[in-house]
Amino acid sequence: MLKKMFFVSLVLVFALSACSVRINTQKETPGPDIVDEVSIQNPDAETAFLTLEFGAGRLYLAPGAGARLLSGTATYNIADLKPVITEDGEVVKIHQGEYKMNSWPNLDGTKNEWDFRLGEMPLDLTVKAGAYEGVFDLGGLSLVNLTVRDGAADVKVDFSSANLVRMNVLNYQTGASNVTLKNLANANFTTLNFEGGAGNYTLDFGGELQQDAGVTLRAGMSNITLVIPEGLTAQITVDGGLSSINVPGGWRQNGNTYSRTGDGPVLTIVVDLGAGNLQIVE
Repeated sequence: MLKKMFFVSLVLVFALSACSVRINTQKETPGPDIVDEVSIQNPDAETAFLTLEFGAGRLYLAPGAGARLLSGTATYNIADLKPVITEDGEVVKIHQGEYKMNSWPNLDGTKNEWDFRLGEMPLDLTVKAGAYEGVFDLGGLSLVNLTVRDGAADVKVDFSSANLVRMNVLNYQTGASNVTLKNLANANFTTLNFEGGAGNYTLDFGGELQQDAGVTLRAGMSNITLVIPEGLTAQITVDGGLSSINVPGGWRQNGNTYSRTGDGPVLTIVVDLGAGNLQIVE
């Protein structure tokens, strides 16, 4: 028995030692702000593939780069946060430097902000981020695909005007976050896949739906709001162990499917919610 207890204790000691090796408690002292101008020309291709890999901080995206693929500034106060740009034909990647910020918001004075403008070229855009604050205005671009993967984040995405080309797929994967997607009809997507953890999510289908579109929404214990503007033909099927569902008057219910007849293309939504609340508003 004593040997067994000694063995278990030894295993715990090694495990704790391994954890102590992996955890880096040292922090680099922030210095004065450094502002880098970032400008990337359009590649010689029909479509550009742009990936932004961002850790913690604040990320702003908007149109306005014109005939360039991307322009803007990166502001940081730790040298190792300097963004790194790689270009390989039509594939372009910008990733955060080597310094790893442990959490966001940072209380140690660390600053990391990207403020980028995107151009007019047809674009397959991927954003991979951690615990950050994001504000994206993606209206008026030519997005053929959009993928966003983030962690514990606070993100607002707005398609303030119509996407200029048909978007094949819009994929959004997030964790325990606050995410608002606004004017999604303007994204001109064929398929939207949204996957969340335990968070607060708002999907607003304002704008003008130009084609039939399908949405799959999966989440854990979350609060989800679907904004379906008046006049939009929509069908919403709800699966999973919902705590509550609120539907405005004028919608028809057939089992776990709710529908409303309007004009134009049809928006079809399937919701798989482990637990939580679903609210449909107009």
